[in-house]
Parts: sequence; structure tokens; C-alpha cells
Amino acid sequence: MLFGINSLYIWVAVIIIGVAVEAFTLDLSAIWFAVGGVAALIAASIGLSVPTQLVIFVLFSAVLLILMRPFCRRFLKTKKEATNADRIIGETAIVTEAVDHLHETGAVKVCGTVWSARSVDDSVIPVGTTVHVVDIRGVKAVVEKNN
Repeated sequence: MLFGINSLYIWVAVIIIGVAVEAFTLDLSAIWFAVGGVAALIAASIGLSVPTQLVIFVLFSAVLLILMRPFCRRFLKTKKEATNADRIIGETAIVTEAVDHLHETGAVKVCGTVWSARSVDDSVIPVGTTVHVVDIRGVKAVVEKNN
């Protein structure tokens, strides 16, 4: 008994909370506490004392967190795909569709490809104007008029 509650219920709650937190964060941190909770639940079910259950929980959780987390993260790490989209930043482009923030229109041709575009200062830029690409936001080139 811990705080007047059967320790089996506490360890089941620890397991559920650990799995739930891991499901929401996907950080490979909370899952090790859930596994530690399983070890403590087994210890409680065979009748070991509450202090022993706590020691088992802490040891299992800490050892798994320290040893297994880096190993698992290496294999589950997602690799960022390079798209080379940032190569157009700094390039000169020609407006092929008037850039107008209010009407949500605008396109520029840069490096042989047509991009949706928005102006840096939300100004209207007419067709045929030469512009400079200063940024990419999502799939839109952010442009400013050349001086």
C-alpha cells in the first residue's frame, strides 16, 4: 500500500501515463518510464515491498533511458531531405503574374521555374518587373523590387 492505494494500481497508472506521454511527444523519453513501471508492477505482483518496487522502477527507467534512448534515436532519426529550393534566394526573377497581397496573386520566373510569390512589403508589383528573391516561405518566393 502506498498512500492507502494498492501499488498495483499506481504502477498501472504510471505505465498508462508513460505510454500516453510518449504517444504525444514521440521523444523516446517517457516510454522508458513505462517499461520501468512494468518492472515495478511485476515486483508488486510478486509481493515485494514498496521501497523495493520504487528502487526497481528507478533503476529500470534510468538504465533504459541512458543506454537505450541514444541507440534507438539513431535508428529512428528522420533524415531531412534537401530540396535545393533555397538556391533561388538572392536570385533575380521576372514577375509573370502581378504580385498583389490583397488579391492573393503573384508569380515569378526564377532559374527557369515559376514560383508563387509575395512581396516583402505587401506592395503590388506589376507583370514584367525585375525582382530579387529574398526568402522562401512554404512554397512561395518572397520578393522585392530591384532598385
